[in-house]
Amino acid sequence: MFSGSDPDETPAEKLSPEALAERTAGLVGFHYTVDDYYEVGREEVRKHAMAVQDAHPTHWSEAAAAEYGYDSLVAHPTFVSAFGITAQRYLFEHVVTGYDLWQIMQTDQRLIYHSPMKVGDQLICDVSLDSFRHISKPENLDMLVSKNVIWNQHDEPVMTTYTSLVARTGVEVDPELVESLEHVMPKCDAFGDPGKTVNRPPAEPGQPDPTQSPSAGKAIDFDSLTVGQEFDPKSFLLTRGNLTNYAGVVGDPNPIHYSDQVVQAAGLDGVVAHGMQTMGLGATYVSQFIGDPAAFCEYNVRFTSPVYVPADDYASVDFTAKVKSLNPETRKGTIALVGKQGDRKIFGRANIVVQFS
Repeated sequence: MFSGSDPDETPAEKLSPEALAERTAGLVGFHYTVDDYYEVGREEVRKHAMAVQDAHPTHWSEAAAAEYGYDSLVAHPTFVSAFGITAQRYLFEHVVTGYDLWQIMQTDQRLIYHSPMKVGDQLICDVSLDSFRHISKPENLDMLVSKNVIWNQHDEPVMTTYTSLVARTGVEVDPELVESLEHVMPKCDAFGDPGKTVNRPPAEPGQPDPTQSPSAGKAIDFDSLTVGQEFDPKSFLLTRGNLTNYAGVVGDPNPIHYSDQVVQAAGLDGVVAHGMQTMGLGATYVSQFIGDPAAFCEYNVRFTSPVYVPADDYASVDFTAKVKSLNPETRKGTIALVGKQGDRKIFGRANIVVQFS
């Protein structure tokens, strides 16, 4: 389901970097609404919570969720990664074509929360290319921002996301890498066709963004906080088993998260954790402090360095945080989050806005 002009049907993979950039720039503002909704399942919420190492009771127990005021299990603040990749993949396979997915790197992620994502929600994505910029020196880089506005079956806004990506163009693909990808990527003889299950009007360019924010729920008391207040530090361990489990939960088959053969051919230093996986661990850490994961209003991260995970050992991801600012009028606060692997920062910027009680 689309709105706006159809993309040029010229095979973008044959275009020069300059022509590809011109074509992609012309797609800014192009909107589509996914044809099939995603239904949030009870076990999917639990599996994702396990993948980001979150034991908060609202993700696991209906009785506990009811005590917090929710009528079903509440999804983790980064659960969007479990279905957002489907809409993102369609964007790059059918609209913004011509890019090798293995050459696209996520640089920033912004999640704006409107209402809790819960079991039973039938989620619908309005997707668009929000902005584009091309750089030609010292190498050809295309910088894109995709936008998802997510609604439930009651036409209530749930979340707005902005994903910033950088794509290298005009790079000759190493035949060794092509061969490696051919032998490690998942194989499937055929995919089923779910048909069209979404019948709402398509997204329109210029449509106003939702402005609703979540309630405080059972988040801690605003008056108990002070600017500069620090959280107790916490470390999470990641193994290759964690990476492959997360890849299965969110449906991301990118082999840089599990294949030494591919990362070597691609010139990477080693197998890396998903950016959204490390972002998820950060949300788990902050949730433990604030008390109610559904009180997140915004989560904004700039990724600066990946987490490398060796084949025969674990990686330690270490988090600290402090209260950056407090607004007594809204009773909201901003938490500054720091994530590291050893002495290396994995986030250049990470802020979480919370609605406190």
